[in-house]
Amino acid sequence: MQATTLSFNNMHNYGELFANMLRARHSTFIDHMHWDLPSADGMEFDQYDTPQSRWVCVHEMGKVLAGVRLTPTIARCGIYSYMVRDAQRGLLDAIPSNLLYEEAPIAPHIWDANRLFVVDGVSTEIRREVQMSLMGHMVRSARALGATTLLGLLPIGIPRLGRRLGIQMEAGGPMMKIGGISHRCYFVSMASKMH
Repeated sequence: MQATTLSFNNMHNYGELFANMLRARHSTFIDHMHWDLPSADGMEFDQYDTPQSRWVCVHEMGKVLAGVRLTPTIARCGIYSYMVRDAQRGLLDAIPSNLLYEEAPIAPHIWDANRLFVVDGVSTEIRREVQMSLMGHMVRSARALGATTLLGLLPIGIPRLGRRLGIQMEAGGPMMKIGGISHRCYFVSMASKMH
Protein backbone atom coordinates (compact mmCIF):
# COMPACT_ATOMS: atom_id res chain seq x y z
CA MET A 1 0.00 0.00 0.00
CA GLN A 2 1.30 3.45 -0.98
CA ALA A 3 0.25 7.04 -0.35
CA THR A 4 0.96 9.65 -3.01
CA THR A 5 0.28 13.37 -3.24
CA LEU A 6 -0.65 14.30 -6.79
CA SER A 7 -0.42 17.71 -8.42
CA PHE A 8 -0.73 18.94 -11.99
CA ASN A 9 3.09 19.16 -11.97
CA ASN A 10 3.70 15.52 -11.04
CA MET A 11 0.62 13.52 -12.13
CA HIS A 12 2.31 12.48 -15.38
CA ASN A 13 4.76 10.44 -13.28
CA TYR A 14 1.95 8.23 -11.93
CA GLY A 15 0.23 6.99 -15.09
CA GLU A 16 -3.51 6.51 -14.57
CA LEU A 17 -3.51 7.32 -10.84
CA PHE A 18 -5.18 10.74 -11.14
CA ALA A 19 -7.91 9.42 -13.46
CA ASN A 20 -8.34 6.38 -11.21
CA MET A 21 -8.75 8.69 -8.21
CA LEU A 22 -11.51 10.61 -10.04
CA ARG A 23 -13.12 7.26 -10.93
CA ALA A 24 -12.94 6.20 -7.27
CA ARG A 25 -14.60 9.48 -6.30
CA HIS A 26 -17.35 8.77 -8.86
CA SER A 27 -17.84 5.30 -7.44
CA THR A 28 -17.97 6.65 -3.88
CA PHE A 29 -19.93 9.88 -4.18
CA ILE A 30 -22.16 9.29 -7.23
CA ASP A 31 -22.66 5.51 -7.49
CA HIS A 32 -22.65 4.62 -3.79
CA MET A 33 -23.82 7.81 -2.01
CA HIS A 34 -26.01 9.08 -4.90
CA TRP A 35 -24.73 12.67 -4.64
CA ASP A 36 -25.61 14.94 -7.57
CA LEU A 37 -22.12 15.93 -8.74
CA PRO A 38 -20.52 16.70 -12.11
CA SER A 39 -19.04 13.72 -13.94
CA ALA A 40 -17.74 12.64 -17.32
CA ASP A 41 -16.39 9.31 -18.56
CA GLY A 42 -17.01 7.73 -15.13
CA MET A 43 -14.97 10.40 -13.30
CA GLU A 44 -16.31 12.81 -10.66
CA PHE A 45 -14.84 16.32 -10.62
CA ASP A 46 -15.78 19.88 -9.78
CA GLN A 47 -14.57 23.47 -10.01
CA TYR A 48 -11.95 22.89 -7.29
CA ASP A 49 -10.00 20.27 -9.27
CA THR A 50 -7.55 22.88 -10.59
CA PRO A 51 -3.74 23.22 -10.61
CA GLN A 52 -4.08 25.01 -7.26
CA SER A 53 -5.20 21.80 -5.53
CA ARG A 54 -3.36 18.65 -4.46
CA TRP A 55 -4.84 15.15 -4.15
CA VAL A 56 -3.68 12.64 -1.57
CA CYS A 57 -4.31 9.05 -2.71
CA VAL A 58 -3.84 5.77 -0.91
CA HIS A 59 -3.43 3.10 -3.57
CA GLU A 60 -2.23 -0.40 -4.23
CA MET A 61 -1.11 -1.67 -7.65
CA GLY A 62 -2.97 1.16 -9.45
CA LYS A 63 -6.22 0.70 -7.51
CA VAL A 64 -7.23 3.76 -5.48
CA LEU A 65 -8.36 2.86 -1.95
CA ALA A 66 -8.88 6.33 -0.47
CA GLY A 67 -8.28 9.99 -1.14
CA VAL A 68 -8.73 13.61 -0.14
CA ARG A 69 -8.31 16.93 -1.96
CA LEU A 70 -6.32 19.82 -0.47
CA THR A 71 -6.95 23.37 -1.75
CA PRO A 72 -5.34 26.57 -0.44
CA THR A 73 -7.82 29.01 1.08
CA ILE A 74 -6.24 31.72 -1.10
CA ALA A 75 -7.28 29.83 -4.27
CA ARG A 76 -9.32 31.62 -6.93
CA CYS A 77 -10.87 30.33 -10.16
CA GLY A 78 -13.53 32.56 -11.69
CA ILE A 79 -16.15 33.25 -8.99
CA TYR A 80 -14.96 30.30 -6.89
CA SER A 81 -12.40 30.14 -4.08
CA TYR A 82 -12.56 26.98 -1.95
CA MET A 83 -15.45 24.71 -1.06
CA VAL A 84 -16.20 25.73 2.54
CA ARG A 85 -15.98 29.46 1.80
CA ASP A 86 -18.06 29.18 -1.37
CA ALA A 87 -20.74 27.26 0.52
CA GLN A 88 -20.77 30.00 3.16
CA ARG A 89 -21.12 32.60 0.38
CA GLY A 90 -24.19 30.73 -0.92
CA LEU A 91 -22.55 29.56 -4.15
CA LEU A 92 -23.13 25.82 -3.55
CA ASP A 93 -26.76 24.66 -3.39
CA ALA A 94 -26.00 21.27 -1.81
CA ILE A 95 -24.15 22.67 1.24
CA PRO A 96 -25.86 24.99 3.76
CA SER A 97 -24.33 28.46 4.11
CA ASN A 98 -24.32 28.27 7.94
CA LEU A 99 -21.64 25.56 7.98
CA LEU A 100 -19.13 27.67 9.95
CA TYR A 101 -19.48 29.58 13.22
CA GLU A 102 -17.30 32.40 11.88
CA GLU A 103 -16.29 33.85 8.52
CA ALA A 104 -14.34 31.40 6.33
CA PRO A 105 -10.61 32.19 6.52
CA ILE A 106 -8.40 33.29 3.65
CA ALA A 107 -4.73 32.75 4.51
CA PRO A 108 -1.77 31.00 2.85
CA HIS A 109 -1.20 28.79 5.92
CA ILE A 110 -4.78 27.44 5.97
CA TRP A 111 -5.80 24.79 3.42
CA ASP A 112 -9.22 23.29 2.72
CA ALA A 113 -9.50 19.47 2.95
CA ASN A 114 -12.51 17.99 1.18
CA ARG A 115 -13.79 15.09 -0.93
CA LEU A 116 -12.35 12.71 1.67
CA PHE A 117 -13.31 9.12 0.87
CA VAL A 118 -12.48 5.48 1.38
CA VAL A 119 -13.68 3.27 -1.46
CA ASP A 120 -16.69 1.17 -0.47
CA GLY A 121 -15.04 -2.10 -1.50
CA VAL A 122 -12.08 -1.74 0.90
CA SER A 123 -12.25 -4.76 3.20
CA THR A 124 -12.76 -4.35 6.92
CA GLU A 125 -9.39 -6.10 7.49
CA ILE A 126 -7.45 -3.20 5.96
CA ARG A 127 -9.97 -0.33 6.22
CA ARG A 128 -8.48 1.15 9.41
CA GLU A 129 -4.96 0.91 7.97
CA VAL A 130 -6.15 2.70 4.82
CA GLN A 131 -7.86 5.44 6.86
CA MET A 132 -4.80 5.95 9.05
CA SER A 133 -2.52 6.07 6.01
CA LEU A 134 -4.76 8.66 4.36
CA MET A 135 -4.97 10.88 7.45
CA GLY A 136 -1.24 10.67 8.16
CA HIS A 137 -0.24 11.42 4.58
CA MET A 138 -2.80 14.25 4.37
CA VAL A 139 -1.20 15.94 7.40
CA ARG A 140 2.36 15.41 6.15
CA SER A 141 1.46 16.72 2.69
CA ALA A 142 -0.33 19.75 4.12
CA ARG A 143 2.68 20.58 6.29
CA ALA A 144 4.98 20.25 3.26
CA LEU A 145 2.73 22.72 1.42
CA GLY A 146 3.17 25.23 4.26
CA ALA A 147 -0.14 24.64 6.02
CA THR A 148 -0.39 25.04 9.77
CA THR A 149 -4.16 24.41 9.73
CA LEU A 150 -6.60 22.44 7.61
CA LEU A 151 -10.27 23.32 7.38
CA GLY A 152 -12.59 20.63 6.13
CA LEU A 153 -16.24 19.74 5.88
CA LEU A 154 -15.77 16.14 6.95
CA PRO A 155 -17.81 13.16 8.15
CA ILE A 156 -18.28 13.38 11.92
CA GLY A 157 -16.36 10.15 12.59
CA ILE A 158 -13.06 11.62 11.36
CA PRO A 159 -11.93 13.14 14.71
CA ARG A 160 -11.77 9.62 16.21
CA LEU A 161 -9.21 8.67 13.58
CA GLY A 162 -7.35 11.91 14.14
CA ARG A 163 -7.02 11.25 17.87
CA ARG A 164 -5.41 7.86 17.13
CA LEU A 165 -2.73 9.68 15.14
CA GLY A 166 -2.35 12.50 17.67
CA ILE A 167 -4.05 15.00 15.34
CA GLN A 168 -6.10 17.70 17.06
CA MET A 169 -9.42 18.58 15.41
CA GLU A 170 -11.73 21.32 16.63
CA ALA A 171 -15.35 21.73 15.52
CA GLY A 172 -15.75 24.89 13.46
CA GLY A 173 -19.46 24.67 12.77
CA PRO A 174 -22.71 22.83 13.48
CA MET A 175 -23.41 19.22 12.52
CA MET A 176 -25.40 18.91 9.31
CA LYS A 177 -26.57 16.18 6.96
CA ILE A 178 -25.07 16.34 3.50
CA GLY A 179 -26.12 13.63 1.11
CA GLY A 180 -27.62 11.73 4.04
CA ILE A 181 -24.28 11.66 5.94
CA SER A 182 -23.59 13.67 9.12
CA HIS A 183 -20.82 16.21 8.45
CA ARG A 184 -19.23 19.07 10.31
CA CYS A 185 -16.54 21.63 9.60
CA TYR A 186 -13.35 20.92 11.52
CA PHE A 187 -10.15 22.88 11.97
CA VAL A 188 -7.22 20.45 11.98
CA SER A 189 -4.06 21.67 13.70
CA MET A 190 -0.79 20.77 12.01
CA ALA A 191 1.07 21.57 15.23
CA SER A 192 0.02 18.40 17.03
CA LYS A 193 2.40 15.47 17.28
CA MET A 194 1.55 12.51 15.07
CA HIS A 195 2.13 9.00 16.42
